[in-house]
Amino acid sequence: MAGSTLNSLDNLFPSDAPWLGAWRQRLALKAAAAAIKLMRRTEDESALRDAWYLRQDEDDPGPAGNVLLAWRKLAGRSLPPSSENLQSVADLLGIIWSNDFDELVARIEEDVRTGAPAPLVAARAGTEVMRENPNAEALAWWVADLALSWRMGWSPAVPLLGLQIHAPLLRTGPDRRRGRPGDPFFERAACLAAALGAAEACRLAVGISQRAERLRAVELKLRSKAAGGVIALLMTDDAVSGSLTTGTMTRWASRRLFERLHQFEAVRELSGRATFRLYGL
Repeated sequence: MAGSTLNSLDNLFPSDAPWLGAWRQRLALKAAAAAIKLMRRTEDESALRDAWYLRQDEDDPGPAGNVLLAWRKLAGRSLPPSSENLQSVADLLGIIWSNDFDELVARIEEDVRTGAPAPLVAARAGTEVMRENPNAEALAWWVADLALSWRMGWSPAVPLLGLQIHAPLLRTGPDRRRGRPGDPFFERAACLAAALGAAEACRLAVGISQRAERLRAVELKLRSKAAGGVIALLMTDDAVSGSLTTGTMTRWASRRLFERLHQFEAVRELSGRATFRLYGL
């Protein structure tokens, strides 16, 4: 089941669709929300969006925003990774790592080269992290997803396993506990997580691709010269501020543009608020 759904997802990439960036970042948001719950914090997807998109560029996004940044790095990361990449992610997740990340990268690369099934490579990578630091589960899921994409040949990576951290179907073993990297039954849990995550990612891709097509069609009807830049942002990111200001667009012009796009059902308003709105595919 994991193999067939991963292969279905793999068929997306030769198309090089312009909306794949937005799709990856939407998956990163979902994985970050699951990791936040794992860390016993209360922020949901909406709160994570706010922490990231409503801050000033120079502002610290805070602990929750840093978790989102970690997953955004995965979704925007070319593979293979460097040890510095992994160290920066550990720092963002608040995990102290005393061992050499070079060794971890080398072990994952060796496993990737064996040609083993991607979910098993991912499970072993996550287990390596937990073996070195039993308190690093958030990093273990991140590394497992990195290993999965590396084995599949996806670059940038695609967050999949992280979406399913709390999935009921991952409760394996005789005591039906949540599957965790390093557990005896985690390879089975990783296969289930890969199948479920790939299916969810495919469903998300369908909705985003449809809105992207409408957005491209609507672009011809827009009179704003700056609309092309805004549409490019919508295609590459999870959300864009409704009061975006650029060198060619004021916040008022931006609001009018997003209102028109929303009326055409080419974008969705993601915040549910009357002010400080966020829009995305």
